[in-house]
Amino acid sequence: MSFEVGEGRQVIIETGKLARQADGAVTVRQGNCIILATVVANKEPKEGQSFFPLTVDYQEKFASAGRIPGSFFKRESKLNDYEVLTSRLIDRALRPLFPEDYFCDVQVLVTLVSSDPEVMPDALACLAASAALAVSDVPVQEIISEVRVARIDGKFIVNPLRSELAKADMDFIIGATEKNIMMVEGEAKECLEEDLIKAIELAHDAIRVQVKAQQELRDKKGVSGKREYKKPEQNEELRAKVEAFAKEKVYAVAKSALSKHERSDRFDEIGTALQEQLKKEYEVAEGEELDSAISKKAKGYYGDLQYDVVRDMILNDRVRLDGRGLEDVRPLAMEVDALPSPHGAALFTRGETQSLTTVTLGTPLDELLVESAAVSVYSKFILHYNFPPFSTGEVKMMRAPGRREVGHGNLAMRSLKQMMPGDEYPYTVRIVSDILESNGSSSMATVCAGSLALMDAGVPFPKHVSGVAMGLITKEGKFAVLTDILGDEDHLGDMDFKVTGTREGICGVQMDIKVDGLSMDIMRQALAQANRGRMHILNAMYEAIPAARGDVKPHAPRMVKLFIDKEFIGAVIGPGGKVIQEMQRETGTTINIEEKNNQGEVSIFGAKKENVDKAVNWIKGIAAQPTVGDTYEATVKSIQPYGAFVEFLPGKQGLLHISEVSWKRLETLEGVLKEGDVVKVKLTGTDPKSGKFKLSRKVLLPKPEGAPSGGQQRPERND
Repeated sequence: MSFEVGEGRQVIIETGKLARQADGAVTVRQGNCIILATVVANKEPKEGQSFFPLTVDYQEKFASAGRIPGSFFKRESKLNDYEVLTSRLIDRALRPLFPEDYFCDVQVLVTLVSSDPEVMPDALACLAASAALAVSDVPVQEIISEVRVARIDGKFIVNPLRSELAKADMDFIIGATEKNIMMVEGEAKECLEEDLIKAIELAHDAIRVQVKAQQELRDKKGVSGKREYKKPEQNEELRAKVEAFAKEKVYAVAKSALSKHERSDRFDEIGTALQEQLKKEYEVAEGEELDSAISKKAKGYYGDLQYDVVRDMILNDRVRLDGRGLEDVRPLAMEVDALPSPHGAALFTRGETQSLTTVTLGTPLDELLVESAAVSVYSKFILHYNFPPFSTGEVKMMRAPGRREVGHGNLAMRSLKQMMPGDEYPYTVRIVSDILESNGSSSMATVCAGSLALMDAGVPFPKHVSGVAMGLITKEGKFAVLTDILGDEDHLGDMDFKVTGTREGICGVQMDIKVDGLSMDIMRQALAQANRGRMHILNAMYEAIPAARGDVKPHAPRMVKLFIDKEFIGAVIGPGGKVIQEMQRETGTTINIEEKNNQGEVSIFGAKKENVDKAVNWIKGIAAQPTVGDTYEATVKSIQPYGAFVEFLPGKQGLLHISEVSWKRLETLEGVLKEGDVVKVKLTGTDPKSGKFKLSRKVLLPKPEGAPSGGQQRPERND
């Protein structure tokens, strides 16, 4: 099957040739980009399985781009961050498609087997995964796809080429079924809410074409139905007992506006009391335990009851678990310069969520290599997000960052990146967010704390960026949009979406929708409410620190970037590196120079401002073009009978003739000038034949009365 994605670009979907023992396998091709997606599902769930175990892995083979991996073992190993993020994009869109009572293990593997330098594979990966499910008998309920929509020069383009994407001011990936939007993720340079709606609507039109192509491929293969699966047995009598005992008690706790841990403890107490009540109702003998199957099922029904009671409370009473109204943001507390040694630091607290975020300024040697099959680029802006177990009061193994940490950090990084200075800014900047407390939206706390810390560090960050996590609950025509959701509300909601931005517009969005038939009007209302929440937080951030500090902190490294004509690169380096080595030795700085964009880019790094300034002036002198009429500080290099040779710019010398030293006639320079003296001179011209510089000191001195206009000249010598 084939279809067009716009601009004459064709996509081809095929099945039946590769990986034929998988339950479903397809290839998706655009240009030279080919993606293989496979799906395999176990026929039976594991014993006692109570959740849906879906695994989605996206991997890029380096051979797809004719490259050998740069690792020590020269083979692909664990997924890199780009692969993890692409896996998450697929997972978040696929997961809601499976029945709620389906607990069999499902593994979806998506592999880039042929790379095209102009085709972005992440926009095709979910299409491939969905197509593999469509041609299988794995019981998914709907077909989906994802597309990228970018705005380039004011025009929205579906699945733009990589070179086009570099010029985009909006970049969003949207996942949807034929009828409903399922997932939105992306970034923008301060777009309006209505711009985002337009991008989503355009994406949905393109996705419907892709869904139709998958349906036709499924029909051609002859897939007529989905496999039957073992559904968990239900005990409606037990469910009724659970509801009769616990419903009012759960409602009372939900209405009590307790803290997270108090609420959890009270719910646990009700659960324990429920088990004791069931022992009585099932006439369990003293000292014996309730049947394990009944106990486990009762716990599941109790969890379902909490879910329903809290949702109904929010919809009907318009009040939330912590007593807030629907639009209320939890209390805010912000502190900048929170730590003495980091180059920038901020502590951001919103309710029971807290981020301690630091900024470190580094050199170009600290840049991060971001490698994929198609490209390898260096990034000067790094953000790492850490979620230690104590932040939720738990004991867990400390391991490498998981997919959640990578995803949350990426959302914060994309949001803050929109306000970062360009390539002219010399520092490599690393932000680290350590979550110290968590009860809802620690990624948005990271955005806020990161913005505060960047300004504290003296990074020329022009505007604050804040973020707020929103929720949505719908039922039988009613709906409630929640601002600044709690962790429990995230679990309860039908839509979880995070919006970041400045006062002028949106910088980042991450949205997961779990309900069918969500109208654009509800989405518009949710975005408008998110805007109000974002502004409330921004106002508090501007009170904490209204603008970036004018300079980096005294203990922060100093770094300056200069751009010089490329013809001076050799002069700055010197023969065998002699000049640049002397500069580094004399100034105590580190200097890097390379040719970029047909000019010399010089980076100077040092611990002290005066040393960096000295190196800057030295290099400016080497690269400066002497201008007739300008005045210079010149150093006497040698004395001759006819004048003094002086260096008025690094590497540039001229003769200060004895007649140009003073308005008085001088027979000798003895007692007037000596080697090492610094004198002010004016460049009066250049010799048209030799190009030698003509300098004068006397024209900068007061002219005595009666002195001849030109002074007494002596014949110049050129030796």
